Amino acid sequence: MKNFLLVSLITLVSLSYINAQTIVGTTPENKNVVLEEFTGINCGFCPDGHAIAQGIQDANPDDVILINIHQGSFASPSGSQPDYRTPWGNAIAGQTGLTGYPSGTVNRHLFSGSNTALGRSQWSSTANQIMGQASYLNVGAEAQIITSTRQLIVNVEVYYTGDSPLSTNMLNVALIQNNVIGWQTGNNSYNHMHMLRHLLTGQWGEVISETSEGSLYSNSFYYEIPEDYIDIPAVLENLEVAVFVAENHQEIISGTMAEVELIDALDIDAGIIQTKIPQTSCGSELSAAVTIKNFGSTELTSFDFEYSVNDEAAQTYNWTGNLAQSETTTISLPSFEIIANQSNEFNILMSNPNSSVDELPQNNGAKVSFEKTAFLPQSCKVAILTDNNPEETTWDIKNGAGEIIAQGGPYNATSIFLEPFEWTGNDCYTFTIYDAGDNGLTGGFYRIVNSSNQLIWEGITDFGTETSAEFSYDEVMDINSIPDLHEVNIYPNPIIGTAHVEFTLIQQSTVQLDLYNILGKRVIQIYEGRMPQGLKSINFNTSDLEEGVYFTRLSIDGVIQTQKVSVLK
Repeated sequence: MKNFLLVSLITLVSLSYINAQTIVGTTPENKNVVLEEFTGINCGFCPDGHAIAQGIQDANPDDVILINIHQGSFASPSGSQPDYRTPWGNAIAGQTGLTGYPSGTVNRHLFSGSNTALGRSQWSSTANQIMGQASYLNVGAEAQIITSTRQLIVNVEVYYTGDSPLSTNMLNVALIQNNVIGWQTGNNSYNHMHMLRHLLTGQWGEVISETSEGSLYSNSFYYEIPEDYIDIPAVLENLEVAVFVAENHQEIISGTMAEVELIDALDIDAGIIQTKIPQTSCGSELSAAVTIKNFGSTELTSFDFEYSVNDEAAQTYNWTGNLAQSETTTISLPSFEIIANQSNEFNILMSNPNSSVDELPQNNGAKVSFEKTAFLPQSCKVAILTDNNPEETTWDIKNGAGEIIAQGGPYNATSIFLEPFEWTGNDCYTFTIYDAGDNGLTGGFYRIVNSSNQLIWEGITDFGTETSAEFSYDEVMDINSIPDLHEVNIYPNPIIGTAHVEFTLIQQSTVQLDLYNILGKRVIQIYEGRMPQGLKSINFNTSDLEEGVYFTRLSIDGVIQTQKVSVLK
């Protein structure tokens, strides 16, 4: 199955929605309800929960959004049972404190106690409470699905009728499916409704940065809908789009259901479906490749590219050829000189297909982030945790002349492999990892560590067929020689509830702190931003995590140190 939210495979693009305000009201309104129901196919009481939630929406059809999230043990399929789970459900449920199923949250609001999870008997009364409260923002949304090419476009507007208590809010766009016929507690023909299929804006949403009275946020989101989700057909006629705004990962203010219009086909529509650049760069020259697809019925013969890094001057390139409907082609763009910062953004925009106007401009752009290369000791190791298809994974490291200095795979087991190598001299090296199955290394990881197995760099696992990173070995600095990293202190360890991370910066620096589980998956993004020099302290809470071993990953100006911590309840 094709992967859709990747750094190297872009099929979701957020662009400024430049049309005038047309789809949101400016008169103050009360809040709408967003009822997220946590359910499963083997849960005996869940059909009763479904009926209660549907009754609330039926009584308030314009004011209630239902999102059914299959997660937890009752959602785990057995034998031939369908798998309705998503990558998003566990994290959403993890912050609710739920203890049974079905459970639900009403606008993720804390009504009493310490948990937002509510039993089904509480949904109706709490929903009425929310609908009786004034909202400081209104949400408007409309959506289109191009049925011949399965492209979804969602236009969103948020108007602030009052001030938000927070300087930023989070916009969420959810794809929901109705009429999914399948197993539910002994019934193999149960009609599942309001099933979460995808989050176009990621786990916790897109940032809205202007949240004062009179502010208008407008944006357009693009997504290519797959044929299925874990072998469950994504029937276009049964899809809905829910849009809601939260103050943070919890409190939801209000939301709306988008009106979805189905369109058969477009005549002229070229789109970017994949953008490949190195995950890290040596910093002097950048090479990019872009894969485009002709979604329109008219044959494509030309279009223009404009691309740049950060705020540097834009490069241009004109493509000519012949591309029939649904065909793709990969174009290697001319390399160009760059000045890499620690964090960078590559932007690309295509235009003028056949010297005409593209009927769907939302899929014409892409943004890809990359970092400047990490500092490297001479002796390193490639550390790989293979996925369930280890024979599909290979990798190599090439010097600037294209000569292979190290390589590995294919592998014969799902396990961790440590493969030592040494940089052969001052050069810009390219590390490339390949997956013959075109699904990346999801569930595994690949990293470069030093001789003591300390993490120096780790790659993005959801990369499709291949991805690369560049490493410069002209300023050799062992990770253990960085003085500020020696001063990292995490306490208490083991962690019960709240942890404190203390470190000293010798200069103003870019800092990122994350917490990973033992499988290499980030579970908390704790902090990211610039900090002045001096002693620093960052706190984070682990009460929503399961007991076990985790790793903090602290990056200071690209220099990384990991530290093992234990979480107890």
